[in-house]
Amino acid sequence: MSRQFISSGSIFEQEIAYSRAVVDGDWVFVSGTTGFDYSSMTISDDVVKQTEQCFKNINAALTEAGLVMQHIVRVRYILPIREDFEQSWPVIRKYLGDVRPAATMIVAGLSDPRMRIEIEVTAKKTRG
Repeated sequence: MSRQFISSGSIFEQEIAYSRAVVDGDWVFVSGTTGFDYSSMTISDDVVKQTEQCFKNINAALTEAGLVMQHIVRVRYILPIREDFEQSWPVIRKYLGDVRPAATMIVAGLSDPRMRIEIEVTAKKTRG
């Protein structure tokens, strides 16, 4: 089975040489996804709005791979400011409250100072 590469159309993917997501067998690996709206290449300065856009971008990649949010088994949140994380919880619950994947939150710098959160997920296709 060959790999399928999924692109969001973001200029970052071409510049940095990565895919928004990679489908490999039953697994889908979605790259760290930020709050950029790829259609306009804009980003809000609000962490809550960025979190919402992250999940919209992740959902688009999963949809292209033939999956839905309920297929997510692992999530990583990366934030440069630890105190921003709690503000994003209502949005996280909106998208993953019933999914309850294994999760990790990491405090680290991001590649663009406008980015206030980055979210990476791993999903697995279910059989049947």
